[in-house]
Amino acid sequence: MLKDIIARYIEEVDPIRQLGKTKRATLDAIGGTWIGTLTDIEITSQELVRYAQWRMGEDGGGVLGQTVGNDLAHLGAVLAVARPAWGYEIDQHAMSDARKTLRKLGVTLKSEERERRPSLDELDRLLRYFEDILRRRPSSANILKVVGFALFSTRRQDEITRIRWADIDEKRQAVLVRDMKNPGQKIGNDVWCHLPDEAWAIMQSMPREKEEIFPYKGKSIGSAWTRACHFLEIEDLHFHDLRHDGVSRLFEMGWDIPRVASVSGHRDWNSMRRYTHLRGNGDPYAGWEWLQRIVEAPVRLGAWSGISPRDD
Repeated sequence: MLKDIIARYIEEVDPIRQLGKTKRATLDAIGGTWIGTLTDIEITSQELVRYAQWRMGEDGGGVLGQTVGNDLAHLGAVLAVARPAWGYEIDQHAMSDARKTLRKLGVTLKSEERERRPSLDELDRLLRYFEDILRRRPSSANILKVVGFALFSTRRQDEITRIRWADIDEKRQAVLVRDMKNPGQKIGNDVWCHLPDEAWAIMQSMPREKEEIFPYKGKSIGSAWTRACHFLEIEDLHFHDLRHDGVSRLFEMGWDIPRVASVSGHRDWNSMRRYTHLRGNGDPYAGWEWLQRIVEAPVRLGAWSGISPRDD
């Protein structure tokens, strides 16, 4: 049954690539519904459409289309592994056909794309906040470098914490990003990405004492960022918005799509259209005083590289 496939996915995949609390909870919830009782050959596009309509109805919780889209995305990751890895007889086109059908039925499966970017003033306040933490507790995680690297490399939060020194190509100034987020292929999607000079300098400033370059916990980085924004009263700014800002910056500098994609890792150039709402021409970070301060910030790695709940 589907609930058993989900359970196997969580058991075997999570130790290799942490799924995250939200994804695990969503998959567990899906397995606990009526669709979880279907066998592999019963998982068809018709049943997936029926599940989506049920979820949006009163009996299924009356959720929005975006929530259904998240359910299907997480479930799609399971189905993509179950057939080739474990031999389950699942129609490989079931999920894509279901999503196409739901769109034709007028169901909006994706939330509106964010256009939020941090202002230089917001970054200044955040970096001063994290700099003060380092001044008071030198052994705490160096969020200054993580933020700077995220901005200039366009890497996602979890990608940053997975990068290892062995993943660096010194000659090409590139990094191997393992398990890069990509629709239809969540595991084993390893992509070489170019590191712009600023990101390269920040990375090289990290001590080579551990296997990982940034040996911190992704969830803890996100929590520290959220606490900082709350403390500083900076509204609606996500850590992921640094990636949006970094990609947009490259376009503002006049880079063409293939060159930007060599940094961001995008394979579908159409998905990069969201970054065309630019603030102007030229590098908005030209002469930015924080770059050198980030590079020169000392790093003291402790035995455990997590972030204390009281780091703020």
